[in-house]
Amino acid sequence: MAQVNRRFLMSYTLVLGGARSGKSRYAQRAAEAAATAACTKPIAIVTAQIYDDEMAERVAKHREERGDEWETIEAPLDLPQAIETLEEGDVAVIDCVTLWLTNVMLAEKDIAQQTRELLAALTITRAEIWVVSNEVGWGIVPDNALARRFRDEAGRLNQALAESGKHSVLIVAGMKLDLMRP
Repeated sequence: MAQVNRRFLMSYTLVLGGARSGKSRYAQRAAEAAATAACTKPIAIVTAQIYDDEMAERVAKHREERGDEWETIEAPLDLPQAIETLEEGDVAVIDCVTLWLTNVMLAEKDIAQQTRELLAALTITRAEIWVVSNEVGWGIVPDNALARRFRDEAGRLNQALAESGKHSVLIVAGMKLDLMRP
């Protein structure tokens, strides 16, 4: 078996939080600091698809918050492939995997297979990545099967990301809480 430099494995941080918790802002600031230290341009890997005016406004606001110093890669479905294009020394934010999961579900792709591909790409990349995800399991039980399935799949995806990543944080009201493995 080939010798693998373990320094590069598990090189991502999972950033969890609820809606408007500050998780994207936290990930952006962390990536900007890391990119500055590495003398590189930060990369935003975005997963949103624009279907209406409200979503177009959200995307425009995120672009404005990032500014011109960010490179953007759009990956609404091909997230593992986008990660594989990153090179050693790159610094990126994926915003966000729950939108990616929505896209995967609506495209009727095999979620388990897509998740395996995502985890494989994340664990072998030589880039430093912050993976933004929504914590959706704290609310009421959704009233329809699709929403319940999404909540369950998002919970499983977040657990898998937390298990294989190097670090996980929870953002609540703009404040960071480091999460520890049991």
